[in-house]
Amino acid sequence: MSQNNRDARKALDLPRLRADTPGTRNRNHLNNAGAALMPSPVIDAVIGYLSREGEIGGYEAAAEANSLLEGAYDSLATFVNCTRDEIAIAENATIAWQRAFYSLSFGPGDRILTASAEFAANYVAFLQVAKRTGVSIEIIPNDASGVLDPDALAKMIDERVRLIAVTWIPTNGGLINPAAAIGRIARDNGILYLLDACQAAGQTPIDVNALGCDILTATGRKFLRAPRGTGFMYMRKSVLEKIEPAMIDLYGAPCTAPDRYELRPDARRFETWEKNYSVRLGLREAVDYALEIGVENIEARCSHLSSRLREGLRGMRAVSVHDLGAPLASIISFTVNGWDSPAVMAYLAGKGINVSVSPPSSTPIDAHDRQLPPVVRASPHYYNTEEEIDTFLEAMASLAS
Repeated sequence: MSQNNRDARKALDLPRLRADTPGTRNRNHLNNAGAALMPSPVIDAVIGYLSREGEIGGYEAAAEANSLLEGAYDSLATFVNCTRDEIAIAENATIAWQRAFYSLSFGPGDRILTASAEFAANYVAFLQVAKRTGVSIEIIPNDASGVLDPDALAKMIDERVRLIAVTWIPTNGGLINPAAAIGRIARDNGILYLLDACQAAGQTPIDVNALGCDILTATGRKFLRAPRGTGFMYMRKSVLEKIEPAMIDLYGAPCTAPDRYELRPDARRFETWEKNYSVRLGLREAVDYALEIGVENIEARCSHLSSRLREGLRGMRAVSVHDLGAPLASIISFTVNGWDSPAVMAYLAGKGINVSVSPPSSTPIDAHDRQLPPVVRASPHYYNTEEEIDTFLEAMASLAS
């Protein structure tokens, strides 16, 4: 174990963190890349707000909690190192991503460059826009380790490249694409850079300035430990000023006269008037909770636990681990000889262990290129214990024997 990991383990008060996480009393939860267990402050914020709505009314509760709700923008800005005016909150990461992507303009001959492990929800949007506009979708080659190759990307750049859009950490394994190196190439060539950070948010530090991205989107429900139905978008101010959302309403673009409207000057031009305020408060609490622990500490703890789990699986002859690259994120994808992945997931569920299955359709290019079947996905988080990892490995050893 590295010194950084040892230091992080000392810094985390694991008994308190687990006491804050009611779900740890019920399950060995290794499905944090799907939806992490919420801590009590997040749960209390959501339930408390809903109770207040029931007591005094929806509009009235929103007015009463206005300062707390506004604080969500400050928390998210701190979380990704930007200004609050560059943050929009959305119902989920897909909607945040779509609101940004579908507001961009493309034409015949334009090029979109993306990663082989791009998430399917993003890739089908590329295909739709290609059908509508004639833009070409091109896959950036990987290096020998299976990670997106910045040198190959640099060689693809020309005046027709309109967008570089990449998933930082894909859904089907521990691969980490070189997001900052991609950002440097995008900046040097004046190309718009859209980064999907769904699996990164909450398990690795995010600094949009160091990353060099113009737009970043993420979900709340995964490693950030927020409620489902939450997401957010960062859009750099210089880009925001040039983009009109594909869809607007009276919140993002108030009418200034019977025949005119004016876009909000901030990223909230991408939001709509009606919102789920309760989960927004939950999102704020989740971000503040992560910031209090320290995302660097979270990253080190996740690295320690995922390495323990991954190496344990690699020692089993009947198990194939499918993760690419180095370093690796806290997502471990694997298959078991003679077992379908859904059956492995069901077997583990019967032992009180939560994992998930990532089908080939979730990462269509990567799965096709590597001929991947559905893979089991285990994703520990900082509140998991070494004993939970060992319990999982014991269960897998019995299955794979």
